[in-house]
Amino acid sequence: MQGFKELINSGKLLLVDFSATWCGPCKIMEPILKETKAALGDQATIIKIDIDRNREAAQQWEVQSVPTLILFQNGTVKWRQSGVIEAPALLKVLHQYIH
Repeated sequence: MQGFKELINSGKLLLVDFSATWCGPCKIMEPILKETKAALGDQATIIKIDIDRNREAAQQWEVQSVPTLILFQNGTVKWRQSGVIEAPALLKVLHQYIH
């Protein structure tokens, strides 16, 4: 798999789910993200980052609570939200950036 930096800087949409194994709302997001990935196919990449195993990434992106979703495109943060978001609302946000 490509490195995190390369994924962020690629032209492709990258949705990063900052989460933790002990986080209840993070578990709620799992099927939502699977549904979102199924709907988008290859139009976006979705990855999960465990904040306990990747403290540096969590600090770099100032993740204060989990789940935090950050959408990157061409090295830029396009959208960010903490907490659970339903699949239709998440797809609506992502479709704004798909060309």
